[in-house]
Amino acid sequence: MSIFTPTNQIRLTNVAVVRMKRAGKRFEIACYRNKVVSWRSGVEKDLDEVLQTHSVFVNVSKGQVARKEDLLSAFGTDDQTEVCKQILSKGEVQVSDKERQTQLEQMFRDIATIVADKCVNPETKRPYTALLIERAMKDIHYSVKANKSTKQQALEVIKQLKEKMQIERAHMRLRFLLPVNEGKKLKEKLKPLIKVIESEDYGQQLEIVCLVDPGCFREVDELINKATKGRGSLEVLSLKDVEEGEEKLQ
Repeated sequence: MSIFTPTNQIRLTNVAVVRMKRAGKRFEIACYRNKVVSWRSGVEKDLDEVLQTHSVFVNVSKGQVARKEDLLSAFGTDDQTEVCKQILSKGEVQVSDKERQTQLEQMFRDIATIVADKCVNPETKRPYTALLIERAMKDIHYSVKANKSTKQQALEVIKQLKEKMQIERAHMRLRFLLPVNEGKKLKEKLKPLIKVIESEDYGQQLEIVCLVDPGCFREVDELINKATKGRGSLEVLSLKDVEEGEEKLQ
């Protein structure tokens, strides 16, 4: 006796499901794990590397494929690949509780690493290790947000940690070369954006070496270009002004 397999069912295993509700119906696609984020960030360009199959389902786990008339009603097309792209871009990724917890723990470590890489103790200029930042984040009971980027959350963490410990973003060391005529006036405009002026030299050009908060870099660059009409220049001497050795957290 032969086994009958319904033609509208496809069996898939070890998948990441992306789900979308449209026109009162649920649609799902089956993707390879860890590829959805790569596609949405633009890292992965090959759709075949993301989708396990170019089929749209109403239920991936049961292998039930969506009907063409439902696709037309909800998406205005029955092109399975086109619908897959829409769901992939805007749908909700379904993950298990265990996967979600693992993802949040990894994001927690990534945030701590970013903070440690960008920050120092302002008194000693020494960086903190990622492990010490993790400990400090636990002390302030920081809760990771799965829907926000690690970079955004790192900036939030820095603000919150400032209330509990000595920490600030490491300054960039820059060199300005400015035409002497415009240099003096421009220096006054730049002063609010400069943390420390380390040296000034008036020669054929005004040379200033200074420390600047990384968040002000673009504003400084645009101000110099606009005021000098491209005759001035900005050089990054170091991305982080830090001392040797690591800071210990008591």
